[in-house]
Amino acid sequence: MKKILKSFAGKRGESVRSDCYFEIELKDSGDIKINLKSKVESMYGESIKELILEMINFFEIKNAKILCEDNGALPFVLAARFELAVKRLAHPLTPSLREGGFKSSPFIKNIKFNKEYLLPFNEKNLHSTQKDKLRRSRLYLPGNEPKFFVNAGLHSPDGIILDLEDSVAPSEKDAAQLLVRNALRSVDFYSAERMVRINQLPKGVDDLKFIVPHNVNVILVPKCESAEQIHQLEKEVEKLRKQHKVENPIYFMPIIESALGVIKAFEIASASKYNCALAIGLEDYTADIGTQRTNEGRESIFARQMLVNAAKAASIQAIDTVFSDVADMEALRESVIEAKSLGFEGKGCIHPRQIKVVHEAFAPTEQEIEKAKKIVLAFEEAEKKGLGVVSLGSKMIDPPVVKRAVKTIDLAILNNLIDKNWRKG
Repeated sequence: MKKILKSFAGKRGESVRSDCYFEIELKDSGDIKINLKSKVESMYGESIKELILEMINFFEIKNAKILCEDNGALPFVLAARFELAVKRLAHPLTPSLREGGFKSSPFIKNIKFNKEYLLPFNEKNLHSTQKDKLRRSRLYLPGNEPKFFVNAGLHSPDGIILDLEDSVAPSEKDAAQLLVRNALRSVDFYSAERMVRINQLPKGVDDLKFIVPHNVNVILVPKCESAEQIHQLEKEVEKLRKQHKVENPIYFMPIIESALGVIKAFEIASASKYNCALAIGLEDYTADIGTQRTNEGRESIFARQMLVNAAKAASIQAIDTVFSDVADMEALRESVIEAKSLGFEGKGCIHPRQIKVVHEAFAPTEQEIEKAKKIVLAFEEAEKKGLGVVSLGSKMIDPPVVKRAVKTIDLAILNNLIDKNWRKG
């Protein structure tokens, strides 16, 4: 049998878990041969082979030798890795194959490279989100590491970010796109908001077709430096929403990571009605201004205050950067308390152990809760009496103050600091 083409996708080796490796070798004859090596073959071997055969038929592959080395991969991972191996057949890296006229072979010509093998939606993922949803914590997960996906929601972050940008090597960008697409459809992230950080625009436009039709809640826009970038994003997202009949809203979170981005923060924050938050990324920002990032953060205080003011002026949330030392919980707590004092409402997390600390540090203090109770009760009493003016003691209470007090109460209830029926107490 004459070999025509060979491609591979995935990860292999003893240390690999919850992932798999596929090798597809096309022949000019010989039908289909599947060689499965799985750590769970005794339990799931037949179902894995059935999935592989289904995908072979879906892409109309003939005369191929297929190797699958499985290390406990779930169906959404198996499907993504196999689809990538198929699509890589259409773009061989070897010059001799590119120039050898292999595409004239009927075995190549008949393969449906442009089809998408989509698993059904997990019904638990069909809920939408709200623009003002609580976003205290967002947990970053590398888009090409499915071993982190399945249990991420158990740590109860407010949002889970499937990352297509910095955490993914250039050679694995195509793999991450398919894995993230399948995860959005299949993985139960519990009540966490489903977020995706795309690549820097304009490259990130290509990522959109892998996430917009598949029930993403929030798109993070890295290294954002102008309103034009948000306008471009909105245009592309709306085009895909219309094409795929997506009804749920999709919100944007631009990330400011440069001196220019800081200067244009309000322009960016107010660029779209779909902006729900403005975040800051200090690793790239400090590099851009030529300094080192410190835990104290004196070098970034101007940028952080600019971002908070821009977000508040645009009536959206201000989200602080990640804290990179995953071992120092006390320094993390201090960082969150400082962020809260500046007006930030959330913080990025790069490890699940950071989530609990972030939530606790953003929780209102006893003094804040008692003050909020008095404000809310005074407002409700004034409403009952039909009064247009609300006062507490000798001080007038403006609507923004009432809104902040209600939010404080909601946070206190969420953190089990007071009972939801606190008025009766």
